[in-house]
Amino acid sequence: MEFFKFRKSIPFMKHALLFNVISFVTFLLAVLFLWKNGLHLSIEFTGGAVMEVQYNKPVEPDQIRATLSEANVVGAEVLKFGSAQDVLIRLPRPQASDEDQNKAMQALNDKVMAALKAKDDSATLKRTEFVGSAVGKELAYDGSLALLAVCIGIVIYLAIRFEWRFAVATIIANLHDVIIILGFFAFFQWEFSLPVLAAVLAILGYSVNESVVVFDRARENFRKMRKATTGEIFDAAITGTISRTIITHGTTQMMVIAMLVFGGPTLYYFALALTIGICFGIYSSVLVACPIAKYLGVSREDFVKPQKKEGEPEVISAQP
Repeated sequence: MEFFKFRKSIPFMKHALLFNVISFVTFLLAVLFLWKNGLHLSIEFTGGAVMEVQYNKPVEPDQIRATLSEANVVGAEVLKFGSAQDVLIRLPRPQASDEDQNKAMQALNDKVMAALKAKDDSATLKRTEFVGSAVGKELAYDGSLALLAVCIGIVIYLAIRFEWRFAVATIIANLHDVIIILGFFAFFQWEFSLPVLAAVLAILGYSVNESVVVFDRARENFRKMRKATTGEIFDAAITGTISRTIITHGTTQMMVIAMLVFGGPTLYYFALALTIGICFGIYSSVLVACPIAKYLGVSREDFVKPQKKEGEPEVISAQP
């Protein structure tokens, strides 16, 4: 069923060069921001402390944040944890030498609990966990390794299912999405945490799914549209999948925006990364992956075997 049906193919490939220039400039800006500003990493990567605090009555995270702000505790993250009476407080690692790190963290924990008890005597510390810088580096390494493994898996899958040119075009388009998402986080210095990393990995799978749909339609068109050029093949493939793209991405974006608006601070950056990734995932699958596949020389001969003319003798290679 197609809610949005187009009778004629939209000439996307006619303007492919312009869109590729825009993509290349955006990609370079994202790399520049990453190199100049870097990512604002959360305590999972930089190290810090995690405190679980319990109250006798329900408490809102905004109240805890206001209390910690009055006590001059900078960079604290307050999340709901379990029941309405429990909160999770994440504290960044203090600026201190490695030898004095434990003392500094303990002093910061005492300062936090003193501020919370001053507002409510029922505040009770249930547990405290310290995240060292070594653990943060290990998480960063594991996250990078996971990203690399996903990219390699996508290339292998597409090379087996389609053709190596499609695989290369898809992975370039996906990396384009990832770098641009990271560039946004570097430019605005939004916090990059483990949920954001999970969102980036999700976007990789989400974007490759769109590319697979478009390339699958292109493969069918190569077999059906015998007299069409490669550009016309891709135009027909993109136009033929627009209805599905609008419905699928539109409903997904509605859900993500709902998380962005109503999810609170806990889900904000996770939903923000998904919002940016979905928008650029649509763009890259259509206006980055297809032109790159065309530039790499994909043609009908890659999918359709040439037909033998009637009466033409079969060529048999001579064996020495």
